[in-house]
Amino acid sequence: MQQFLRDYLELHGYWVLFLWTFLEGEAGLILAGFLAFQGYLNIFGVIVTALAGSFCGDQFYFYLGRWQGRRLLKVFTSIAKKFHKALKLIEKYGTFVAFISRFTYGFRIILPVILGMTNLGAAKFCGLNLLSALCWSIIFSLAGFLFGKSASLFVEDVSRYEPYLMLILISLIGCMWLSHLIHARWRRRRARKRLRRMKSRSGSTR
Repeated sequence: MQQFLRDYLELHGYWVLFLWTFLEGEAGLILAGFLAFQGYLNIFGVIVTALAGSFCGDQFYFYLGRWQGRRLLKVFTSIAKKFHKALKLIEKYGTFVAFISRFTYGFRIILPVILGMTNLGAAKFCGLNLLSALCWSIIFSLAGFLFGKSASLFVEDVSRYEPYLMLILISLIGCMWLSHLIHARWRRRRARKRLRRMKSRSGSTR
């Protein structure tokens, strides 16, 4: 099984990681970092591949917003719903949003699209995107690598318990994703309650 995984990752690991990070990617990148610790991938190759994938992805979304942004708002309601929230982030943080966009849950794809619809210069976005992609790829690659390193302090033969460690890592990633989801729903409920209170107050004053 280990030999099959090694052969498969040698053939397909890096381009799969590139596509994964092009589209989204923290979970896949953390797993790739752990696989690099196990020797299936090279940690520097993982970082460079993730850097390339995430950078190219946000560049694509930025120019997609610049060329087809208004049409996307009409076609995709999910983008339209988050449009005003994204604008508030841009108003609050300015061009720094181009750096933090890939670290924001639920807005990673939408923010570059909306930034493309603003007057932000393409060269400035490219520089901030490159710096952000570099930081992001290093942080999450090393997160998976250091998970394996930490496990080796408690387990003498990490390869023997590799499936269990993978399961633990996937469970931790799932818990992180679930906590983000619960937090987002909690914030939406609070916003709805505030809106209902405001409507009730405005109705009572009439």
